Amino acid sequence: MKHPNGKHSTERRAHRRLAVVSDLVEPIVLSYAPDSKEKKGKDSVPKHLRTQPAVLTDLSAGGLQLITFLAPPHAKSFKMTLTIPGLDNLPVTGRVVRVSKKGETYSVGIAFTKIAKKFQRQITRMAEDDGDCNTRLSLGLPESCVPTCSFHALCNKSQKAPHWPKSKRA
Repeated sequence: MKHPNGKHSTERRAHRRLAVVSDLVEPIVLSYAPDSKEKKGKDSVPKHLRTQPAVLTDLSAGGLQLITFLAPPHAKSFKMTLTIPGLDNLPVTGRVVRVSKKGETYSVGIAFTKIAKKFQRQITRMAEDDGDCNTRLSLGLPESCVPTCSFHALCNKSQKAPHWPKSKRA
């Protein structure tokens, strides 16, 4: 049976995710918009307290997952600028869809509400290229690392081909 997103019923995600690799765990700063009920007076939260450090652990064209060390603020909108190899200064806006606490950290799932289509396509292409590479590796194919791979800048596999430069499609 297939889900309306075209995937088999066991996979509910609409977008393929990038593998969590050491190079993808990226520190970022999460900025959140003030609550619409919040008044702009002396009781409002100062601007410097509307940011929070976080670590990016998972990325797809539809959202991301972060680890934070403080409970995420109760805000409807988050603005971020992602900068990871292959995606420099990518502005996105999102909303919190899931929070789970584990010890002293929080895992926060954020769905994108605003992201440029070209960046969605680029993230999807990176995730697909990484998945294709993993398939070639699992099959033991001799050419697992291909020059057209858009995931090359983030790849940390031992089979990574050093003989070809980073892809210029971005």
